[in-house]
Amino acid sequence: MKISNLISIIALAFSVVMLSCSDKQNDSAKKDVAKPATEHHGQASVQDGVSAANVLQVAMSLDDFKTLVVAVQAAGVEDALVNAGPLTVFAPVNSAFDKLPEGTVETLLKPENKAKLAYILVNHVAPSNYPIKQLNKEAEKGRKLYMASGKYLVVENKEDGVYVGGTKILKSVKVSNGWIHVIGDILVPSED
Repeated sequence: MKISNLISIIALAFSVVMLSCSDKQNDSAKKDVAKPATEHHGQASVQDGVSAANVLQVAMSLDDFKTLVVAVQAAGVEDALVNAGPLTVFAPVNSAFDKLPEGTVETLLKPENKAKLAYILVNHVAPSNYPIKQLNKEAEKGRKLYMASGKYLVVENKEDGVYVGGTKILKSVKVSNGWIHVIGDILVPSED
């Protein structure tokens, strides 16, 4: 056998092995990308380390919202907080849940109360873009905010800040899909 033919055969065999390994690496990489972050398989389970943080990602990263995140997961409304928006979320801190009558949070977290919990949580979400400046304008015009629950919340300008649904906005944070306005109370929907 000629040396040039032997070199050609070795080069061909090497190429086949390299392509085979490359395909396996690509398949492995594709599987890693497709793996969900949690047992939840919706939009909220997508891992993205490149884009700016959305409402849920910010809430999950801060200790002040641990109870809210547990409630969101128990109600199964994670996907609503990661959609493209724009959204305005009035996010109650942990101490807001502590103000509820004893046992309320534990009762709402039970599987049989999932729908009720979801309804209360979506009452904290306005499917629109409301930075604090816009909330001031809405208050000046005497308008109410339409919430994802189908209810409306009153917006007011008071001496010490902007109030929505009777609770003061403590802080505002811009996120990739809208705004988070931190509040110190739970916005329980009215029974009308």
